[in-house]
Amino acid sequence: MNGTVIAVSGIDTGIGKTYVTGLLAKVLIQQGKMVITQKIVQTGCEGMAEDILEHRRLMGLGLQDADREGLTSPCVFSFPASPHLSARLEGTQIDLHHIRQSTIALQQRYDLVLLEGVGGLLVPLAADLLFADYIRDAGYGLLLVTSPRLGSINHTLLSIEACVKRDIVIRGVIYNSVQPADRLIVDDTREVIGHYLVKAGYNAPIIDLRDGRLDLDAVAHLSL
Repeated sequence: MNGTVIAVSGIDTGIGKTYVTGLLAKVLIQQGKMVITQKIVQTGCEGMAEDILEHRRLMGLGLQDADREGLTSPCVFSFPASPHLSARLEGTQIDLHHIRQSTIALQQRYDLVLLEGVGGLLVPLAADLLFADYIRDAGYGLLLVTSPRLGSINHTLLSIEACVKRDIVIRGVIYNSVQPADRLIVDDTREVIGHYLVKAGYNAPIIDLRDGRLDLDAVAHLSL
């Protein structure tokens, strides 16, 4: 088995990446896929990555063997900051080879690995390596999480430009409308994002997340 890896990133921190990753994994498992989630780097905690625990809760699962083996949370740092800084404060660096080998081990067991990033696409993992560079180098496709909140158009279009520059394939955009917002803004922001996705050459579905639920018809159009 050599499963597919799809990175899940967002336009900013606090945009809903963890929720989307866990919820999407649950939906895909219900559709018959063997799916696992991975947190590339977790900061601000110790031991098991907090986001992995949240994924499992959303998936309705307990900890898996891969979790206990450390494959799903290969790098965890206690200081809540960008990965490069958190690692430096502990006198080390992000072990990119270890992360990559952990992902490969998961690919050998599962059809699909949903790899959740840290913050946005341009968060540094090391002095000269951004998360977007890591995605590009590994050849992973991307699910981008955005929302209609103030500033999201700017941040989303910048994220799309970053992907175009690196030839990263955007497989889909998750439009997180969980927080209350003016319907005029919600609809217009979604339309603008869709327009620029097409203009950038992406044939990627926009998947609505409302009332804690993903649009299952749109999920079916994901090429995972």
